[in-house]
Parts: sequence; C-alpha cells; structure tokens
Amino acid sequence: MSHRLLNETRRHFFRNSGLGFGALAFSALMQHDHGAFACGARVDSGDKSVVNPLAPREPMLPQRAKRVIYLHMAGSPSQLELFENKPELAKISGEDCPKSFLEGKRFAFIKGVPRMLGGQFSFRQHGQSGQWMSELLPHLSGIADKLSVIRTVQTDQFNHAPSQLFVHTGTPRLGNPSLGAWVTYGLGSVNENLPGFVVLLSGGKTPDAGKSLWGAGFLPSVYQGVQCRTTGEPVLYLSDPPGISRTMRRKMLDAVAEMNTAEFQRSGDPETETRIAQYELAYRMQMSVPEVMDISREPKHILEMYGAQPGYVSPAESAEDPRVLYKGDDPTFANNCLLARRLVENGVRFVQLYDWGWDHHGSSPGESIDETLPIKCQQIDRAISGLLLDLEQRGLLDETLVVWGGEFGRTPMMQNNVRSDLQKGFIGRDHHPYAFTMWMAGGGIKNGMSYGQTDEFGYYPTENPVSVRDLQATILHLTGLNPYKFNYSWQGLNNRLIGPTDEGKVLQALIS
Repeated sequence: MSHRLLNETRRHFFRNSGLGFGALAFSALMQHDHGAFACGARVDSGDKSVVNPLAPREPMLPQRAKRVIYLHMAGSPSQLELFENKPELAKISGEDCPKSFLEGKRFAFIKGVPRMLGGQFSFRQHGQSGQWMSELLPHLSGIADKLSVIRTVQTDQFNHAPSQLFVHTGTPRLGNPSLGAWVTYGLGSVNENLPGFVVLLSGGKTPDAGKSLWGAGFLPSVYQGVQCRTTGEPVLYLSDPPGISRTMRRKMLDAVAEMNTAEFQRSGDPETETRIAQYELAYRMQMSVPEVMDISREPKHILEMYGAQPGYVSPAESAEDPRVLYKGDDPTFANNCLLARRLVENGVRFVQLYDWGWDHHGSSPGESIDETLPIKCQQIDRAISGLLLDLEQRGLLDETLVVWGGEFGRTPMMQNNVRSDLQKGFIGRDHHPYAFTMWMAGGGIKNGMSYGQTDEFGYYPTENPVSVRDLQATILHLTGLNPYKFNYSWQGLNNRLIGPTDEGKVLQALIS
C-alpha cells in the first residue's frame, strides 16, 4: 500500500472523490457575496499569507449600530412585575383561571385549573413617554425615555433551552450559529487584538442551552463567542504554560502557521485558515485582554455609577444552588456591564451578557417572585442604567445597540404544581410564550417608545405582535446586515439567521 493511501482519511476521500464535495463547498465559500473568505483581509504569518477572517468588512446597508450589547436574563423575568401594569388582573387575583386561557395550551408545569395572580409590586408612569415601570427598577425608570419597550414579543417555544436557542440562533435545535457569530461573520472585528464576540456570565450557572448559545454552528469556528471571566485569568488557557517565554511561543506559532498554511494550500480546507487566525488572535490577546478586562483602572465615580466592585468573587458563582445565596448588592453583573462598555469601546463588535436566576416558579427556595425577583432586579437595575448613561456620556450610545430580555415571559396565573395557595417566599408563575416584554436602546432605536399592547390580563397581544424573527431581522438591519440577503451556504442551502421564509419583519416603527 502506498504512503498516500496510508495517509488517506475519510475527509480526504470525500474531498478528492469524483464529485469533489469539499472543493465545491470551498469554491462556494470563495464566491459567496458576503463570505468571510471573499471579504477577509490577508495578513502575514511567518513567510506565508493567509486570510484574516476577523478583518473588518463593509456593511450591506446603512449602519445605525456599529456594535451590540445583548443582556439576556436567563430563565425569563416576569413582565407582569416589571413592565406590564394590569389593574384588571389584580381585581381577579385568586380566582380560577378562565377556560379560554387553558384550552389547547401547553404549559411547562401548570396542572389543572390554576388561580389568577395579580402583579406583586406597584407601578408608575415615568418620563415624558409615560412608560409604565415597576418599583423594582428605580434607576432604569429614571431613564425610561431612552428605552423602546416592546410589550408583545411572542415565541413558539415554552421550555428554556429550545427558547434560548430560538432567540439566539434562529432555531430551537442545536447546530446553528448564534446572533453574535452572525454579526461578527458579517462585519468582522474592529480591534485585531481582541475577539469580535465576547461572552460574560453571571448568576452562578450557564443558561440551560449551554455554550451553543454563543457557538459558531456551521460558520467557521473563529466567529464563536469567547467566554471571559471577570476575575482571575480572563480567558482560560490563554497564558503561556510555565517555562514557555513569549519569544518561544512566537517561534512555535510561526512553525505551526507554516505547517497549517502548507496544509491549506494543499487541501483548501477553510478551517485551516480559521485555526491559524485563532492561534494568532490568542497570541495578541495575551497582551490586550488583561488590560481591557481590568476594571480597577476605572475612576471611583464610574464604579459607583454601575455599582461595580473590582476583584469581587461572589460565593453564588460557585454554589451548587446559587439562588439561595443571592444578595441584592452582589456586583458581579455590574462588573460585567462595565466590562461590556470597556470591550465595545475597544472595538469588540458583539458583547453578550447572560445572567442566570430569572426562572421564578415559586416552587422551591430562592426562585420566588416576591423574594428573589427583587434581589435580581437590585443586581441589574443600577448596573444597566449606569451602562446606558456611561455609553451616552462617552458618545457611544448612538452607535451601540443595547438589547434586554429573556427567552419568554411569565403566565398571568400562579404556578400550582407544588402549592395552590399563596405563601410568602413561594409565589411564582409558569413559562408564558404568548406575550412578553423586551426593550432596546441606542443604536438607531427611537427614544421613549412603547410598542405593542396586550389584553387586560397580559395574556395575548392586542396590537403589534412581535415575533422572535422580527427582533432578529431588526437587529441585523440596524447593524447594516440585510436579514433577507445575508446568508451562508451550508449543505446546499443559503442559511439565514431569520430562517428560510421572509416572515421576520424589520420593526421600522422602532427605528429613529
């Protein structure tokens, strides 16, 4: 048997077969209208030239938002305690739920006939726009006129992982690129020494759908989100191993790059270029990431604006059940908001914050609307208002799109699978996909907008329903990417974030 046959792998066989699957796929990538390899700049690596897939690229449309900060409250906050003032619901609180709310519906946990549950906190109108907001958000209420509140978001998923995947990847199934990966693929990164897409976590656990929420799916893996930490080593395994100097690391990378470049010239495998780009980015990040991630460099008044505390390590972040350890003055999320500002200020295209602990069923300690929700709101309220004000005073808000929300909402009925009577510390609501609240600010969004209305109980939209695909189309549009034409060829299909149909509509009423 020849040496060539001994080294033949299944990948090589398919690439070199009569149909030339691999060659055809790579050719399609090279000819793609908005492809990474068609648009990427070339950079030197050793004495070879390779494509830099993270090089900045021109938008397809006039660009309103050059960068995005997406704040996802994993578990889904109750719109009926935060943004939806429903006095009629309060009047029937404790009564049996109408049959029309139950017939033909699927719920994650509700059994039989639950009781209606009025809002647990008081509401007032705020700002010139008259936004209805809860007493739980005093800082955010003070800047209500900077928000466009969307009260009629709908989804067709009612469990956490599929809903989170649908919101962030456009499908409830695993395997598709995340929104941040799509944006970074389409626009590249502004700072060659930092990732284009960064992820920050708080709340003590990873969201139910896991790291697929910031994965690259079928896009080249260089576009996946880079998870960073607020304390300790910002990116795990980024530092050189003991005994390896930076000079030695550079020589090693040059040698590896030379081998990978030779392999790319021989095979045409696009993942080879991705690998080179990732190694080079990691090397540059060693110098730039620690400086950008060091919030202790911020002046005292900025730290106070966010409620941030450099170096703080919350015991909830490593607890088996972090919810029972939550404290309102825990600065972990605030630290992440300040980091988000530092990252976008330094050229990161997309920053995703996931805060776990918003699944308030009221079934067990640490997950109640009456006790835990106020704690979670205290953790985020000052931090988010500080983020928006800080972006504005630095001249960044007009070109930074900030998005806030969960994966679905909460029911107007109380959850009854464990207890049917209201008990302090155990008041909760089930998952509700039919109408929930999200908001956007900055980046081309109108100030003080209230979009859509729900019925008197907050169950269904009565005007301007908004689908998940509408939100995705609007975000892409604002970043300068045409949601209908922006696609990636994979397995014979021109895949898009908004799916194969044009049901997703850009919410022009929200755009300034």
